[in-house]
Amino acid sequence: MYLFLVLNLNTLWVAVSIAMQHGHYDMCKTQTKSDEGIVWEYMACQPESKDMTQFLKIRLDPPNSTCGDPPEPFCTMGNPYMCNNECDASTKELAHPPELMFDSEGRTPSTFWQSVTWKNYPTPLQINITLSWNKTIELTQNIAITFESGRPEKMILEKSLDYGVTWQPYQFYAADCLDAFRMEPKSVNDLSASTVLDIICTEEYSTGYAAHAKTISFEIKDRFAIFAGPRLHNMASLYSQLDTTKNLRDFFTVTDLRIRLLKPATGATFVDERNLGRYFYAISDVKIYGRCKCNLHANSCTFTNNRLACDCEHNTTGQDCERCKKNYQGQAWSPGSYLTIPKGTANVCVSNMPSTVQDKKRKQPITSVFSKVAHSTVPPARVSSHKRANICDNELLRCQNGGVCHNNVRCQCPHGFKGILCENQKCEETGSCPSSKSGQESITHNLYLTTMIIVARLCTL
Repeated sequence: MYLFLVLNLNTLWVAVSIAMQHGHYDMCKTQTKSDEGIVWEYMACQPESKDMTQFLKIRLDPPNSTCGDPPEPFCTMGNPYMCNNECDASTKELAHPPELMFDSEGRTPSTFWQSVTWKNYPTPLQINITLSWNKTIELTQNIAITFESGRPEKMILEKSLDYGVTWQPYQFYAADCLDAFRMEPKSVNDLSASTVLDIICTEEYSTGYAAHAKTISFEIKDRFAIFAGPRLHNMASLYSQLDTTKNLRDFFTVTDLRIRLLKPATGATFVDERNLGRYFYAISDVKIYGRCKCNLHANSCTFTNNRLACDCEHNTTGQDCERCKKNYQGQAWSPGSYLTIPKGTANVCVSNMPSTVQDKKRKQPITSVFSKVAHSTVPPARVSSHKRANICDNELLRCQNGGVCHNNVRCQCPHGFKGILCENQKCEETGSCPSSKSGQESITHNLYLTTMIIVARLCTL
């Protein structure tokens, strides 16, 4: 019984730990009670991380770089002197098309894409593999590329943030970084908070063929660990950095990735020109985990009509929730914020005008409403020039009587007060408020403020 309890407590602790690391920002809104009744409380939110290779499109350049058309022999990967294997695109069992980079693994023998051999040596055997999502993606785990051939002696991983219009290097890989790219070799473990965005060349993944060493990695989690700790136990610190440093967010954000294969494994200091069938590229698996970028305005992403799109909340719309919906442009669109942790700030899009003005049954022009309070002694506010006025605006329409702005949408009123700006005393409902001249002036003032809200909203139309 005691062991059972311990095991259950341990399971609970693991679940809680995982939730603490990865459970932030999985809800966009929840209902809460307030003085005004049941209202929505909005929070920053994002989709869960998943294997993104199921949504990508692949392109090879040159397009005829896959082996098998025409059929050709190649050498056994583990034994470069056994060259009685054949690649034939017209035979399923002998074909090695690009989609085999992303199929289910665990089969024996493994399936893989394979390039043509280096039969045209000394012309370089160089192939670009472009992976495109037609959607902005945020990477969340290490990129892993598994080679069934020897790992390339020279390779570049590149990224694009503008759907392949421009490209930037992510990392260089070489057996000799100085010779290949004129760069000193480095490891991601050499990076710090001030150099986390540095583009490095590494030699640790560019050895020749080895059965136990097939993978090339781009270390996302090791860079996260610079801020979140070795086991990513302090995700709050990482989220704070991502929230306040745009370059850091952009570093882990892509629309496309490109694998530039520049030189195959040779396993020697020279190329054996008498046996060129031993030199080629072969990739059995590519792992890319990430999430749709939704600007913290969605907790799910849907793949329909061969395209990913965020299921936007917070009155936002667009493939990345990058703009406000029609009739919800009362203030400028803004992405959500990870801060304050753990719920963040939603930065919802607000209505162009309050519900009282949206009522189609109103009979009195707004100019008539304004004229009725024109006699007020309150100094006039600059309404017409304030194009994005809203209830929590610090310049014009601040919460009254100690009210606190909540999610940039409404005032959260202290005890004893209610109303849009917390301008009314609850005691007015029962007539128990003290009668005084100042009370009457307060009513006039509140009527003026309420009218200002209406006028300000109309000015945004």
